[in-house]
Amino acid sequence: MAEVGALQDLVGRAGGDDPLAALAALAAARRELERLEELQVRRARVASASWASIALALGVSRQAVHQRFRLSRWCDR
Repeated sequence: MAEVGALQDLVGRAGGDDPLAALAALAAARRELERLEELQVRRARVASASWASIALALGVSRQAVHQRFRLSRWCDR
């Protein structure tokens, strides 16, 4: 998965000596993680996974995961 390679690169740069470059890499990694999380939630919903099972996988409540992703353009079509 190319996304994981890009994420690994960002995490590697986040440990660099330049604190501003490291912060920029961390911010980019956070955005990429959020995008990947939404992608996997969408895939889980398409595969008929319940909000409860998704919440369990993410370590949050069903209500929290439903609230965060229910209005996503990809969920519950």
